[in-house]
Amino acid sequence: MRRRILITGGTSGIGLELANDLSKRHDVMVTGSRPRQDIAEPLSQNLIYVQASQTDPESATQIIAEALLKAGWTRLDNVVLNAGVGHAATDGLDEIDKIRASLDVNLLSTILIARALFPWLQKTHGTLTIIGSVTHNGQGLFPAYAASKGALHGFARALRSEWAGRVSVQILHPGPTHTGMHAKAGHDPGRIAALFLKPSAMARMIEQAMKSKRSPMRLSWAKFIVGGSILGRRL
Repeated sequence: MRRRILITGGTSGIGLELANDLSKRHDVMVTGSRPRQDIAEPLSQNLIYVQASQTDPESATQIIAEALLKAGWTRLDNVVLNAGVGHAATDGLDEIDKIRASLDVNLLSTILIARALFPWLQKTHGTLTIIGSVTHNGQGLFPAYAASKGALHGFARALRSEWAGRVSVQILHPGPTHTGMHAKAGHDPGRIAALFLKPSAMARMIEQAMKSKRSPMRLSWAKFIVGGSILGRRL
């Protein structure tokens, strides 16, 4: 069955791989912070693109809601809240502006967008998928990032209870992936980067997790080597 799917942070890395793949079988709207003409990555022409920077959570939420109405989308089957930023701490201390950016993009935007899109999802008994991180239990190099992902874990668990029977809620925690995020964050992971998963493999595991609706789920190297990217059902 063809679905209507919204994916935030869908212009690079895991989000882009997921959006491009799902657009082959479903109607997909993606958001990103850049104008479409400035996106160097291969973004499928089948996608509806909406520029909505989550550095301004309230504005991004309004832009997304207006874009859905403009497209005539009165329901959503799946929402994937994937947009995120991270910054490596200097000497163990995050700068205030980077703390605020991590919390605005990773946490506050997710909360506001989830709240705003509840009516769209309720119409289909749809699924809200929140993308966390394996760092949600704590990560010394990225304390503010880890804090935001830890908060998302608690938020998703609370929503899963609050929305039970109306909207399915899940949180997925991807492990290290070749997305360029470490470089943007100002951190060189060194030789361990050879063990990072490809975005396509992680996107496939996310899609299978979306189908299962299980939560929470850790999507890391261990799951991958036992066939996590090739086993399971797709949306």
